[in-house]
Amino acid sequence: MTDELVFVPLGGVGEIGMNLALYGYGPAHDRRWLMVDCGIGFADAASMPGVDVLMADTSFIEEERGSLEAIVLTHAHEDHFGALPDLWPRFKVPVHATAFTAALLEAKIAGESGTRQVPVKVVPPGGRFEAGPFSVEFVTVAHSIPEPNALAITTPLGTIVHSGDWKIDPDPVIGGPIDEARFRAIGAAGCRALICDSTNALREGVSPSESEVAATLRELIAAAPNRVAVTCFASNLARIRSVAEAAVAADRHVIVVGRAMQRVISVGRELGMLDGLPAFLDDSQFGYLPRDKTLLLCTGSQGEPRAALTRIAAGKHPTIELSPGDQVIYSARMIPGNERGIGIVLNGLVRDGIEVITDRDGLVHVSGHPRRGELEQMYEWLSPQVAVPVHGEAMHLAANAELARRNGVGEVVTCFNGDMIRLAPGPAAKIDEVRSGRILRDGKVIVGEENEALKERRRLAFAGLVSVAFGLDQTGEIGADIEVELAGVPETGIDDVDIADLILDTVEEVVSALPRARRRRAEEVRESVRRAVRRQVEIHWGKKPRVQVFVIEL
Repeated sequence: MTDELVFVPLGGVGEIGMNLALYGYGPAHDRRWLMVDCGIGFADAASMPGVDVLMADTSFIEEERGSLEAIVLTHAHEDHFGALPDLWPRFKVPVHATAFTAALLEAKIAGESGTRQVPVKVVPPGGRFEAGPFSVEFVTVAHSIPEPNALAITTPLGTIVHSGDWKIDPDPVIGGPIDEARFRAIGAAGCRALICDSTNALREGVSPSESEVAATLRELIAAAPNRVAVTCFASNLARIRSVAEAAVAADRHVIVVGRAMQRVISVGRELGMLDGLPAFLDDSQFGYLPRDKTLLLCTGSQGEPRAALTRIAAGKHPTIELSPGDQVIYSARMIPGNERGIGIVLNGLVRDGIEVITDRDGLVHVSGHPRRGELEQMYEWLSPQVAVPVHGEAMHLAANAELARRNGVGEVVTCFNGDMIRLAPGPAAKIDEVRSGRILRDGKVIVGEENEALKERRRLAFAGLVSVAFGLDQTGEIGADIEVELAGVPETGIDDVDIADLILDTVEEVVSALPRARRRRAEEVRESVRRAVRRQVEIHWGKKPRVQVFVIEL
């Protein structure tokens, strides 16, 4: 059988987040596999009530786990490594990552009770490791987190560049700029395929530098007359450093509010990424500082219900309170789906007389993903024979594909989760489909997307629950008081009908209308009452609730 090099995305292609990619090498019946990233997505509370996070369905590679050589993490964002603590026990293969990613993964696991340890082999930036037929090199890029990497994956059938999340930034504040020389060298030696980030493929031009954001923050913080609070992504250590340097220049003390940010700062301190900055304070010091000497670094840029800024805006934080004339700098972007929660927070602040500054007011945030001008430069450096757009929804993938063709890439393949793409030998093309989809973390349990408990929870969220309990004696008469409980159902229906009284009357009418012989069959009584109660509530409310009936035989 002929050896083939294939690419199989299980997450992150056709969607934003939940990134997980597989590379396979060998004949169709005996491939060896390399997994790149293992991230999460966030559930929509309306369609998946109670679900914490989404993860890629890994059934396909679980069946092939005896052939899985290694897992490699490009960087430490949740959508690239957040599922690993939950899913690694299914594979138990070596994990490779740089020091910052490894340390943040360890800190994440330590903060989640009951989670198993994941052993990680630390690879330095620019380092290499071997995994079966794959020789993997970390190539430095810029992004909105320390130590982001593209991967140059070399096999006997050619070299693939997996871009990870990246941008071109000459001064990313922490870490070096993108390694243009190395990408050019890979291109000169021959790049078979570029598997490339498409997140900003619809945006023209080139992304501003993180250092430009730092300059804006420095100006705003220096000019603020009262307290300043800054919220940003907790993992953006360069932004945290820029805020802290601006605070020092303005003679302000930095108070860190939020555990996720404290965790990242702790890792950054350990690795020397915050050297030269004074120690930060915690929220217990808030009441002792003058307003014009205070700067708050807060979690909550996405309106998360329990995050620091959300609680501050609602007046529910135990130690932090902002006053009219204070200022909040929203140094982040709205992730699609989070607009409502963020709007609640920002509107709450404005109602309290607090000035809110967003990227509409100045350069207080910049994306960590490449715009079209940067994508064109990467295609020029690598001159790949094949381009496969990833990391984006369909419109992002299509825009990246069009750009690749315009920049001279001869073979462009657009794919989605579950597609198997042959990269070599021969023309690149889709050759198969594998099982893909989502699995869900519901509390401490991982369940399938079609889990019955989740379906029931959706129904309950829409139309509530009616519980009815009563006893029947041996003659078929109701022998005890009928108990009715409503959950998520209004107490009063149309025409001021009392819903509980309506249900009581319905139960009595249904039971009395049944022939006495049938009343002795509890299951038949239960079903008759359930249907009648549901029908009567719908008539007087307009919705069909979930109805459960308990019949106790006396």
